[in-house]
Amino acid sequence: MNDILQILTQLDFNWSFIESVAVFFSIIYVILAAKESIWCWGAAAISVILYVYICYTAQLYPETGLQIFYLFMAFYGYYQWNKNDSTLQIQQWSISKHLLILLIGTILTFLMGFYFTTYTNAAMPLVDSFTTVISIVATYMVTKKVLGNWLYWIVIDAVSVYLYFSRDLHLTSLLFLAYTFIAIFGYFAWLKRNNELA
Repeated sequence: MNDILQILTQLDFNWSFIESVAVFFSIIYVILAAKESIWCWGAAAISVILYVYICYTAQLYPETGLQIFYLFMAFYGYYQWNKNDSTLQIQQWSISKHLLILLIGTILTFLMGFYFTTYTNAAMPLVDSFTTVISIVATYMVTKKVLGNWLYWIVIDAVSVYLYFSRDLHLTSLLFLAYTFIAIFGYFAWLKRNNELA
C-alpha cells in the first residue's frame, strides 16, 4: 500500500477548479442515475457544460461534440423520465439489436477516426471517436432505461481512463475509473430491480 501511495504522490497531477466541479457533478449524475433519480439529469447538464470547455481546450474534438450531445440528452432524459414516471420501466434489448449497434458503431468509429486523423489536429482520434460513438448509444439507452447501457458504460469508462490520462486530465481520468465501478454497481442495481418487477 505504501508503494502505491508513493507512486501517486510522485505523479504530476493537473487538476483545475473547472475540472474539479465538472467531476463532482459527473459523479452525482451517475450515482443518481444508478438510483433511477430524475435529478441525475440536472447534474448531467451542469457537468457537460463544463466538459464542453475542458474537452475543446484538450483538443478532444469528438468528445467536445459528445458533450454537446449530452447536454441535449440531459433535457431529453429529464423529459422522458418525468413524462413516463410511472410507466417507464427497466427494459432489455435483444442480442441481435446489440450486435447491430456494435457493427454500426465500429464502422462509424473508423469513419470518424479517419476524418479527425486526416483533417484536424485531434489527439488520439480513433480512441476518442470510439468513446464518442458508443457513448451516444449508451446515453440514449439510459434515457429509455435499457439495462444494457451499464455494460456499454463499463467498456467506455475503462477506455476513457486511458484517453483522459494521456491528455493530462488526471482528475477526469480518476473520474472515469470511479465511473467504471459505479457502472458495475448500476448494472447490478438495475438488474435486481428488473428481476423484482418481472
